[in-house]
Amino acid sequence: MSEWIAQLTGQFAAQSGLELIAVLLALAYVWLAARQNIWCWPCALLSTGIYVWLFWEVALPFHTFLNGYYLLMAVYGWTQWRKVDQNNRPVISKSLNWHLAWLSGLTLLGFVLVFALSGQLDQEYLYLDAFITIFSLFTTALVAHKVLENWIYWMFINSFAAYLYFSKSLLLTGLLFVFYVGFSIYGYLSWQRSQRIGLQAG
Repeated sequence: MSEWIAQLTGQFAAQSGLELIAVLLALAYVWLAARQNIWCWPCALLSTGIYVWLFWEVALPFHTFLNGYYLLMAVYGWTQWRKVDQNNRPVISKSLNWHLAWLSGLTLLGFVLVFALSGQLDQEYLYLDAFITIFSLFTTALVAHKVLENWIYWMFINSFAAYLYFSKSLLLTGLLFVFYVGFSIYGYLSWQRSQRIGLQAG
């Protein structure tokens, strides 16, 4: 136990100031998103810009690409939420069959991607890196369009991501994603309540 604590302490001391800034901005993003506040997107833009650099430094190529995508989605999400006042834009749901179709397609895409790139990239955590990236791409689009079930996807994505980041000695980011799991539950309940109010008003 003492060795584990010492290891965590050593990792924490080695964290960069940039990672701390990225973590704080990422926390602001998910908190504001759960509250349907449009200012979540500028926080996402700044945080992901930092993470593009950090993930490249620790050899997570899919995550580097993912955060480049997040940069674009931050702009897209801002424009989507700006079209209608964010508090009046309705939260929607998709059918189970719709989600199962996407789950099947994305899982197949993940295996194809890993197979195609396995000879060119570092094998360690390649599957985890690829699947987290693919499902995060999809789920971020669900956030931009206010699909309620995005939070369920994030519960699983964030759990696996936390394990990956701890394994890569990104302690603060790993802890961030542990908190994200809790935020995902909060976000789901908050959006579900908003959806019910909208349906009752309609």
